[in-house]
Amino acid sequence: MTAAKNTIEAQTELVAGAAALRSWTIALQTPPTEFYPKYGPLPAVVEVVGQPATWDVVGYTRTLRLSDGGSVVETITDSAPANFFAYDLSQFTGILGRLVSGGRAEWTFTPGGDGGSDASGGPGGMGPRGIGATTNIRWHYRFYALPKRAPLVRIIVSLFWAPYMKRVLATIVQTIEARG
Repeated sequence: MTAAKNTIEAQTELVAGAAALRSWTIALQTPPTEFYPKYGPLPAVVEVVGQPATWDVVGYTRTLRLSDGGSVVETITDSAPANFFAYDLSQFTGILGRLVSGGRAEWTFTPGGDGGSDASGGPGGMGPRGIGATTNIRWHYRFYALPKRAPLVRIIVSLFWAPYMKRVLATIVQTIEARG
């Protein structure tokens, strides 16, 4: 089986009513325990171990403890403020550890609307003409299924992970707008 057949992907997008840098900062610096609840068979993030002071430097790692007793390690691989952020997921334990060898999450923040970019706005994301800035947030996720597990992972991603991503991103956008 080729690697491509073992890679299962999902993506979602939403627009936040805040400037790109503000959206990027809030999305990254808010603890995952606030955004990732239990959803169907997917466990909640209940604790973050080894969290650096800021979560935005390439090479930083942290461990997420999950409500099913499992855990996963996240390692930042790319960090471009207000634009892009990516991390690899490894050392899955619990149920996910029996299904996947790892994963990758990529976040893209694209300024939109008439508000311009963060360079033209101040706190609250207002553009040069007093028009609220917006940011399109795209979250792309890959799971790398273990051999002979891809069909099951594909079903889990389709039935649970993809809808879960939409709910989580909606909560992140609400938080950005409430704090922005």
